[in-house]
Order: sequence, then C-alpha cells, then structure tokens
Amino acid sequence: MPSKFKIIVVDDHELFRQGVIMTISKIEYVEVIGEASNGNNLLELLIKLKPDAILMDIKMPDMDGIETTKEVLKKYPHIKIVALSMFGDEIYLENMINAGAFGFILKNTNAADLKRAIETIAKGQPYYSEEFIPYFTQKYIAPKQKSEGIELSKRELEVLVLIGKGYTNQEMADALFISIKTVANHRASLISKTGSKNTVTLLSYGIKNKLIEI
Repeated sequence: MPSKFKIIVVDDHELFRQGVIMTISKIEYVEVIGEASNGNNLLELLIKLKPDAILMDIKMPDMDGIETTKEVLKKYPHIKIVALSMFGDEIYLENMINAGAFGFILKNTNAADLKRAIETIAKGQPYYSEEFIPYFTQKYIAPKQKSEGIELSKRELEVLVLIGKGYTNQEMADALFISIKTVANHRASLISKTGSKNTVTLLSYGIKNKLIEI
C-alpha cells in the first residue's frame, strides 16, 4: 500500500484500548493517529485528525457507539467505522449496520485475526468476526421463499453469507468452486435485486427482510 492506513481507536477501557493500539501498530502499513475514551472525545479529535478508519466500542458512557457512528458519518461519510464487539452485543448488530458501521471485530480476537480484519478493511471490504456469523445468518430462507416480491437463488444466498464474512471475490470463488466472474455476477445480482447501494446496505436488507437472521 502506498501510504499508511490511518486509524483511531475508541474504547472507554484504557487497558483494552492500549492493547489494541499496540497490536495494530505492528502492522507495517498501519498508523494509529489517535485514541479516545468516548464519542464526545472522538468528535473533538476529528476536527484536526483525518483517519481512514475508526475502531469503535459499542457500549460507552455519554455517547454510545451507535450514536457516535451516526454523528461521525454525517460529517465524514468516507470514514470506515468498525465496531469492537463482545458476545452479547449481537443485539446491536442491526442498529450499528443501519448507523453505517463497516464491520464488527470481536473484542477477544487474537492478534492474527485482528491483523486480517484490518487488512480486509484497508482493501475496502467489510469485515465481520466469524463468531458473529451464527447470529447473523442462523438460517437460510428457503430458496424459493420471497420477500417483497424478490426471489434469491440458493447460490446468491451463499454469496451473501460469505460477503458478510468479509470474503473477497477470489476467496468466494475458491470456497464455492466457481469463477470470479460468476461471483461478481452474483454480487451484482444481489445488489440489483435488493436495490442496495453497497455491501453494508445489502446485509442490512438481508436482516430486515429475513433473508438472513440474527
């Protein structure tokens, strides 16, 4: 990557925050340019700092991660906000997605998975810790079941789940034993059929219309 991927870490627990900073600072192309303990502090930082991404705790005093995400994206829509989540936080999944979150990283993830998450986000792909996927897609809708007149094929639903896991087109092609071109066609079809603007709104649509279930 030609330039550093700039990140701000936001969490009200200093020990955890410092641990995250220490871990991601070891990634060659990453630069942690700031840290904050709550939403209000973050908004003050953003007046002078311009991050590419923010790792955001969901539960914080004064202003929680959901409200902070909304406020940040009103002014800085290009910033990728990724929630730092714990088991039990899945109840906030849809609210964070609707607020504009770009992905979810489990707080107890290991260093290797955290690095993979950052790499995925830096490439412009949303990332969701695999541990959240069972909550995110517990059951497939029957292939012929319709939602608002929309019918998705079994293969499109498989692609939808892998998109939620943060897979690239190549990784999806490898996992499903199909070509990259076919993956791209399925992705385009999903976007078109659901009227989604991007991957995040596609996943949000899937939850709202029970194409996938939390």
